[in-house]
Amino acid sequence: MTNTEPRRRNRRGEGGKLREEIIEAALALLDEGGDERAVTLRSVARKVGIAAPSIYPHFADQPSIMLAVVQGEMAKLATVLHEAAQNAEQDGRSQLFAVCNAYLDFAREHPQRYRIMFGGLWTPSVEDTSITDADLESLGVDAFTLLAGVLGKCVEEGIAHRSDDLYGDSVALWLGLHGLAHQRAVVRKMPGPDDVGDRLITALAHLK
Repeated sequence: MTNTEPRRRNRRGEGGKLREEIIEAALALLDEGGDERAVTLRSVARKVGIAAPSIYPHFADQPSIMLAVVQGEMAKLATVLHEAAQNAEQDGRSQLFAVCNAYLDFAREHPQRYRIMFGGLWTPSVEDTSITDADLESLGVDAFTLLAGVLGKCVEEGIAHRSDDLYGDSVALWLGLHGLAHQRAVVRKMPGPDDVGDRLITALAHLK
């Protein structure tokens, strides 16, 4: 629902609060519309109850708002994966399946946000925005590092075939999970057996 109440001005030193309100407004617009095109400077300002120019001290443009949204959701994903690894049995196989299945569950439970986290229309060329290549390259690093770590643990424990390219194997597993998550989101009924996720993890992790 659009906020029609005039917003009280933050007290001096509360600029960070307004920044968070802008991000929350963008998330609400995404959840309501399901498309990043619903997030404009004007729509965000209207949602927060401020004039559009009030956004500029916090965000240079619409893509920078979307970047902040995606960074926040990536942080949530990393937290979910870390909790899954910590709550699993501490052997490599258990942690690997816990992390991979937590990733798939996150994508299923938050389909609109997940789609935007891994693509969408919000990432124009960096020449046209305040976003840098480094900003984009940093997205998802924490979650990926955890996945690579648990895969490496499987190798060390001898339950996965040793590879000379753990990074490449981790990328392949990440992309496989992403492909399955995307397919589940766009088709009404997934073809194949119910345990296709476990089969994919087993194959791409080269488990013995």
